[in-house]
Amino acid sequence: MSKQTRYEIIRDFETQLVYARTAFPMGAKGLHLKEGVITPNGEELRQALMVWGPAVKPGDPAHISFVHIKDDHIHFEINGGPVHRKKWYQHIQVSGAGGTVPMGPNEPQSNPHGSFVDIHFDKYVPEMTAQQLRDLLFPVLDFNARNKEQAYLDTVPPKAKEAIEAHRVLVGMNQEMVLHAKGKPPKKVRERDGETEYEEWIYGEPPADVDFVRIVGEEVVRVETMKVGGEKIVRTEKEIVLQQPEREAKKEPEVRPANAPTLRRPGEDSEDVPKPANGAAPLPRVPPTDSPQPGGPGEIVTTR
Repeated sequence: MSKQTRYEIIRDFETQLVYARTAFPMGAKGLHLKEGVITPNGEELRQALMVWGPAVKPGDPAHISFVHIKDDHIHFEINGGPVHRKKWYQHIQVSGAGGTVPMGPNEPQSNPHGSFVDIHFDKYVPEMTAQQLRDLLFPVLDFNARNKEQAYLDTVPPKAKEAIEAHRVLVGMNQEMVLHAKGKPPKKVRERDGETEYEEWIYGEPPADVDFVRIVGEEVVRVETMKVGGEKIVRTEKEIVLQQPEREAKKEPEVRPANAPTLRRPGEDSEDVPKPANGAAPLPRVPPTDSPQPGGPGEIVTTR
């Protein structure tokens, strides 16, 4: 990539406000993008989000705060990045008779809450336009969305998008979809059904229709609607199936312990070796103890 193109890329992307199409883990974990494939993903990404928390969620606005073009990838920091950077004036010091005095106060650095994405290329960063780079970043960042709601709807399946736009809740939706479809619930009730804990999100009040949305973990498992006329409609069958991350890692081949040394030839069955007639091996002989035996000098031995 030429020097002029580097300047144009940095000037075009740095400080730009876009919308996230996927969740970014907070801190130094970040995301990596190569040939349209995001890593980490699936279960690995879910674990990173649980440990570090999300810097941004799908549909949230994301601020590109720093762009660095390296040999084989371009580094984009989101919402301040994983490490706080000093202001330019904090690097300046003035020396005099009284010693060295910094121009700006050394403010304590708070914990960073940003993240980053690195877009990788095979050997070097090729020559490209800003629009071509936006197209490459589309799996993680949306540069065309007009608002947060549109950015989020572009990340969900068509059936879920249609239901959200109609303000309906489907069994199988996650919490984020319910919030976009119905908003924050005016009332929440936490209950237990046997060993299962769940939350009941309640929307509406009589005399209008009332929806009871039951959520276990992150998933809607039951929707009950009480109509104005007293009719009750209960839906429990899954109406939408979301892509779930693979929760089981690939099992490593079982490593069997090495066999004990043996005098049998290769392929010889262990059943051919002689065995006791009654099927029980003889007990090992116990060596005699060193306790004194009767019959020594000055002892009286009685026999019966």
